[in-house]
Amino acid sequence: MDTQMHSTTSSVPPLHSRSRRMGTAVLVTALLLIIFMLLDGLTEQRLLEGTRGVTLPTSTTRLPLGPFVQLPLNGIQVDALHHLVTHMKYKQLASLYVSHMTLDEELGQLIMVEYADTYYSSDLDTMISQLHAGGVIMYEFQMTSFDQTKHDIALMQQHAKIPLLISTDEEGGEIHRLLNIYPPRPSAISIYETGDPNVAAQQGHRVAHDLLALGINENLAPDVDVELISGPDQALRTFGYTPNSVITFAGAYMRAMQADGVVACIKHYPGLGDASIDAHFGLPVVERTREQLYSVELAPYKALIQAANSLDHPGMIMSTDVLMPAIDPKMPGELSHIFMTDILRKQFGYDGVVMTDALYMKGISQYWSMPEAAVLALNAGDDMLLGPTGADQMTEMLNGIKVALQNGTLSKARVDEAATRIIALKMEAHLMAAVPPQV
Repeated sequence: MDTQMHSTTSSVPPLHSRSRRMGTAVLVTALLLIIFMLLDGLTEQRLLEGTRGVTLPTSTTRLPLGPFVQLPLNGIQVDALHHLVTHMKYKQLASLYVSHMTLDEELGQLIMVEYADTYYSSDLDTMISQLHAGGVIMYEFQMTSFDQTKHDIALMQQHAKIPLLISTDEEGGEIHRLLNIYPPRPSAISIYETGDPNVAAQQGHRVAHDLLALGINENLAPDVDVELISGPDQALRTFGYTPNSVITFAGAYMRAMQADGVVACIKHYPGLGDASIDAHFGLPVVERTREQLYSVELAPYKALIQAANSLDHPGMIMSTDVLMPAIDPKMPGELSHIFMTDILRKQFGYDGVVMTDALYMKGISQYWSMPEAAVLALNAGDDMLLGPTGADQMTEMLNGIKVALQNGTLSKARVDEAATRIIALKMEAHLMAAVPPQV
């Protein structure tokens, strides 16, 4: 008995030694747990930073995981992050996405480029793959056949890190881009003259089908100007002579087109219905009262933006260079904070993408360089800039925006807002997945 007790007690370390070892083990375990939790927190913080106050859905709440935190996230959490669109608005997801983009990527998204070639050239590739263009506009001379057009667009999307908005002006009548591929389309005025909005809807469905077959995902149509005079910008392009006719027929056309998956872009905000000169060659001046402008030129925009049917809400709006002194006596519409922010955003409630008309048009270029106009447009409230033709002009515009950011004449918050709207549109149009970016 004494021997057994002696043998047993002799194998047990002293009490202070056991306490020291137990304390060390506890400390190591605690430190490991803290390290794992910190690493997990940092990983999750990187995924979620930039949400600007957005709260994750309850489905991402941690479940009991055992003695240690698993890295980086468990399956339920990852799945929840990849289905945030069921809990968050596209704009919130887009903000999360934009927060992880480089400045070059973000600024590139603000530009819809033109190109002078008839094929997928190295210059076009530079704008898409290196300068991160957000979109490309195509003209008739660049679309010579079905196969060639589809092939070139496929190459554009293949080389883009972020899917592109591919646009064209396929209005019908005098404004056409696809005559080398499809038969002529009726003009807006001829559709209106049928007296049947169903004809407008039929044409909207038809143009959507033809565009999507080529890979074009945006139509810079319909024109919602209200024809008041027979001028260069009105001929055959308008859906009638009153706000109601334009709202009815252009609305039916746009509703059908967007239902089929093509982004519509209504134009030319704030309105060219009374413009007597072509903005390609000078700055139109519309001398109408504030009341007249609100009740006629601006009325289609307000009605469509505030319509009950979401398909009536334009995916994009194109602004243009027209001076309306009764509302803003100094700045053309697309460069006017009054028109672009105070009226369109705040009064009418539009939170979608606004794209400028081509900034090389004489209505703008006779007063400002393209980089200067780009900064003015962004400060006014436009999101996307149309105009650069080739990588050199795009680089010049990008550098001008960067200088404005550096000297404080343009805020990063305004750039973030514009990029967020563009990415949100691409997500909503299913051009890109509505998920957080890979980090």
